[in-house]
Amino acid sequence: MNRRWISVIVVVVAVTTLAAARTQQGSKLVEWPVYGGDPGGMKYSALRDINRDNVAGLSRTWTWATGDVPIGQTDSTSASRPGTFQATALMIRDTLYLPTPLNRVVALDANTGREFWRFDPKAYAAGQPSNGTGFVHRGVGMWTDGKERRIFINSRWRLLALDASTGKPIPSFGNNGEINLTEGLSRPVNKLHYTNTSPPVVWGNLVILGNGVADRLIYKSDPPGDIQAFDVRTGKRVWRFKTVPEDGEFGNDTWRDGSWRFTGHTNVWAPFTIDSARGYVYLPVGTPSNDWYGGRRKGANLFGESILCLDARTGQRVWHFQIVHHGMWDYDPPAPPNVINIRKDGRTIEAVAVPTKQGFVFAFDRATGKPVWPIEEHPVPPSDIAGEEAWPTQPIPLKPAPFAPQGFSESDLNDLTPEIKAAAMKVFARFRGGPLYTPPSMQGTITAPGSIGGAGWGGAMYDPESSTLYVKSTNTPSLWKISKRDVPADTADDSYMAELGASLGVRVPENADKSVPDLPINRPPYGTLTAIDMATGDFRWQVPLGDTPSIRDHPALQGTKLPALGVSGSAGGVVTRGGLIFITGGGRTLYAIDTRNGTVRWQVDLGQVAYSNPMTYRTSAGKQFVLVSTGAGAGTTLQAFALK
Repeated sequence: MNRRWISVIVVVVAVTTLAAARTQQGSKLVEWPVYGGDPGGMKYSALRDINRDNVAGLSRTWTWATGDVPIGQTDSTSASRPGTFQATALMIRDTLYLPTPLNRVVALDANTGREFWRFDPKAYAAGQPSNGTGFVHRGVGMWTDGKERRIFINSRWRLLALDASTGKPIPSFGNNGEINLTEGLSRPVNKLHYTNTSPPVVWGNLVILGNGVADRLIYKSDPPGDIQAFDVRTGKRVWRFKTVPEDGEFGNDTWRDGSWRFTGHTNVWAPFTIDSARGYVYLPVGTPSNDWYGGRRKGANLFGESILCLDARTGQRVWHFQIVHHGMWDYDPPAPPNVINIRKDGRTIEAVAVPTKQGFVFAFDRATGKPVWPIEEHPVPPSDIAGEEAWPTQPIPLKPAPFAPQGFSESDLNDLTPEIKAAAMKVFARFRGGPLYTPPSMQGTITAPGSIGGAGWGGAMYDPESSTLYVKSTNTPSLWKISKRDVPADTADDSYMAELGASLGVRVPENADKSVPDLPINRPPYGTLTAIDMATGDFRWQVPLGDTPSIRDHPALQGTKLPALGVSGSAGGVVTRGGLIFITGGGRTLYAIDTRNGTVRWQVDLGQVAYSNPMTYRTSAGKQFVLVSTGAGAGTTLQAFALK
């Protein structure tokens, strides 16, 4: 092995061991140095200052406002609008580092929220991003050699390196502190169609990242999903992995009729993780273009909708597993794979767990890719759309059981009142239902889970002491109605496309005031939290998570006794040694959930939606905080909670 890489591995292992030792020895400072808490993304904290017994005393201690507002004429389609505040901060040496929705990077005092510095890359100068979410960013990456610290943000098509002490760009990195990520891809691209919302991953002296491409951008030679690694000091690219294999490369034969030449997307937009000791990176690769019709990309389409393990040193493939063949349901794996150790029958299984939109957890030996439990190929329904060739089977893990309802039928319809059930029946009669993997159709197919899960980008949490995986799920079906397109457009030129935004809403009565929101077509709960024993693959418990006031307060439900509704949303949480899970699930309430049974031990109204993953840390002053990002558009805030 190269001596340089040996030294890097030693540093990484030493830093990880030191962090663990700090916690074990009761040191005051307990950091959150990586987006998921640790490089493997367990979203676990060994802190227990705040625990089941005292969490009722938790209160808001400070709030910091991002100051982000729409830029440009707000009534103009070219205005740049901040989206939801989805960031999870890093905490290093009593300093918080995080991006705002507009991709500004800030450093704050972890005790008070006082702002130290702010860097504005002016990402909004190029107008609104093409991804349809507004400006969104979930986190930054940090590199250190023990003396110098750098903060990295992948803002749209740029990767920027900042001095952690000042927030100023580092001139020696790339071109005055930044590089253009679209240079040297598999083909030239329109950089306005290239986005980034998830944090880069830093390992050794490399910063590794994927990219995002809006689902609605469907044209030949749209941006590819090449995964890239750059030197943290110079910005020079070290390696690139092509997720659509070219001629002669492994997997190229899964792209028929030369479709590999022009098919884009197949990108890693979600957060991803790494086994620091091995130097293996685990990437959830998304759906090829287009997400709902694959007539011009016949075949299984590797590495689309796969879990891909690469050697971080070289970018070479170690192993892969395709969780959907020839995807047509927008079931790109959205969650960072959890790098975990499972204690089972007196031995330790070094594994990686992959929560999916379909409601499955796929678990593998993280070194070899061998499944922890058997995975079988099951027959699935064919497509009847001209030119489409659905793959005849899809992989189904035998354990754990699905954590979300799968497939859609009459028995799933909203039946909160007889009138609502009758209205839901009328809507359902217009479309197709069926089991999981029933293909999109020109009549319209209702699929469950829908396009935001099952699991979402917030991913799962793992408690290593009990070998328990906690997964937030969304139970909201999608309608995929395919239409033939005869007139191509610059950004949508496939022959068949899904009608995005097609409505499944239920109105009661049918001529109700249009200002009143539709009701869901399916029965509650609309969000759940599931605890899975990864030593056995069995559920420990499953509970509805959160509430949906727009449904609970709906005029058609006044006077109706309602069950727990739950909340839809992709946001995840953090689990602590204090026996608590802090999570919003995508609603406006922050909950502290008892890890033993899923009961609520504490909750607080945040005043606005919190579509983000909370985190926790303890400063050198000895105080543990719980931190969560809240809001959307103007008025977004970071809220900190601690014991009185």
